[in-house]
Amino acid sequence: MDCSGGKDIEANPTGSEKMELPVLTQPGLGVTTTTVTTITQTGGDWSTGLLDVCGDTSTCLMGAFVPCCLDLSLAHQYGECMCLPLLPGSTFAMRVGIRERFKIRGSVCEDWTTVYCCYPLALCQMIREMKKRLKTQTYTVSTALESS
Repeated sequence: MDCSGGKDIEANPTGSEKMELPVLTQPGLGVTTTTVTTITQTGGDWSTGLLDVCGDTSTCLMGAFVPCCLDLSLAHQYGECMCLPLLPGSTFAMRVGIRERFKIRGSVCEDWTTVYCCYPLALCQMIREMKKRLKTQTYTVSTALESS
């Protein structure tokens, strides 16, 4: 190193004062650009009413005959452990979480009343809401390779 600015300098045998060092790394084959677009539908009321069970027949039948299985499916869609429905109050907690995640109007009191007085209907409504809201968030990631 010399005192002229901290650059590495080698003597050139032809008599020049300075010679730059060669490039030690080669440029890559290209730059990968990834674009992810996520749109979240938020705000407003529940997209379907508590009694709108005819729109999704499979959900309606599961809610009527095996609501515990529907609760497991809801926990999975919500991103929680499948064991969550085994805990007391978990369906109520998921309903409050869904309402807050998607900024749905309502209150904790309304959520409690809905879950504990109309459990199968509340599960069906929550499943329909997750299906509708999450469908608008699923997008394909596109990757473009640019040559250098």
